[in-house]
Amino acid sequence: GDAGYLSSNQQVDLFTNHRIELKTPMRSNQKEFEPFPFVFKKSRKRIETLFSQLCDHMMIKRNYAKKFNGLATRMVCKTTAITALQLINHNNGRPINHIKHALAA
Repeated sequence: GDAGYLSSNQQVDLFTNHRIELKTPMRSNQKEFEPFPFVFKKSRKRIETLFSQLCDHMMIKRNYAKKFNGLATRMVCKTTAITALQLINHNNGRPINHIKHALAA
């Protein structure tokens, strides 16, 4: 979950209705502070980096689709482009989220 949005009511609602246990990193000034496990930190960083790249490089927020099919098509195209760049990086032995330089020699 988003670190900026910590709502115990929302977490309880998600769990009771959908059996989803929302894990959010606690702030250091909160009562009963527990450090976020490293495994989650690593995964979270990768996801946050990918979302940032989708917003910045692929301009995912700028969208002029008139219908849902147009929006879905654009999202699939942009996600496919990111995945292709990650695959190129993986095959070349580079960090997969360095998509800006994936096509560089």
